Amino acid sequence: MNIRSLTRGDGVVIGAAVLLFIASFLDLYSFDNVPDSVDLPSLWGSGPVVFSVVLAGIIGAALLVVARGLPQVPKIAGLDLGQFGAAFTVFAAWSALGNIFDVPGGFDNIGNNGEDGAPSPGIGMILALVATLLLAAAALATPLVPALKGALIPAPRPATPQPYGAQPPGGYGYPGAQQPGGYGHPQPGQPGPGQPGQPYGGQPQPQQAQAPQPPAGDFSPFWFAVPVPRPLFAEDGSPTPIAELAPGTWYLAVEQRGAALVAQTQDGRRGVLQDTSGIQRG
Repeated sequence: MNIRSLTRGDGVVIGAAVLLFIASFLDLYSFDNVPDSVDLPSLWGSGPVVFSVVLAGIIGAALLVVARGLPQVPKIAGLDLGQFGAAFTVFAAWSALGNIFDVPGGFDNIGNNGEDGAPSPGIGMILALVATLLLAAAALATPLVPALKGALIPAPRPATPQPYGAQPPGGYGYPGAQQPGGYGHPQPGQPGPGQPGQPYGGQPQPQQAQAPQPPAGDFSPFWFAVPVPRPLFAEDGSPTPIAELAPGTWYLAVEQRGAALVAQTQDGRRGVLQDTSGIQRG
């Protein structure tokens, strides 16, 4: 599981799930005139609330995070885990809202026969509603809001490039190459001044022409990584990014379009990487 694939929206989902778990240990409902000796139940004291709110919300959050971090998202009945997770969070929020209006439990739990008035939602039930609403909102809005699609963990800073003109420790041609000879001392294998194949003035001939670039038809898919976060645009030319490639993750280049690459993310989405400078091939 690659945690660098998690987005800010996934961070909201994780935080809301933690809040829901904490709320499950707080009061399910409350009364105005209940003595302190009465121990009111928590959310775990009601089976419908536990299954429809607490467990549904936590399971939905887990499915969303796991689906984001896996390189290949498994599908069940044609739907991936992320879609199942979003459905669970919406169901949990809807159930929490219903339990706010119709508080489970009743006067039989404290034995006062209704003389203290109707029960009201406890702090646990209120926090559970807030947490499940955050869960559902983050699950539905993350694919649509660019601010939530950003990387949760900042990418590491790229290495400082060498100053222009600076040579590696071994000098020109490092490693293993010999230093070019001084004036009047040609390199081994080159004819000296006045010898056949050497023009007047001792200027060396080019040893080898630059290798031609392979034609576009010879492109083969390859794995690559980006040095800094870079947007991935839709293949139809839309200016809105569909994803953001994060450093430390390998992506598959499936096609070349001029200087751009058509890349495939770990969850199967394809798009155009317009800035290919500094990419690392696998």
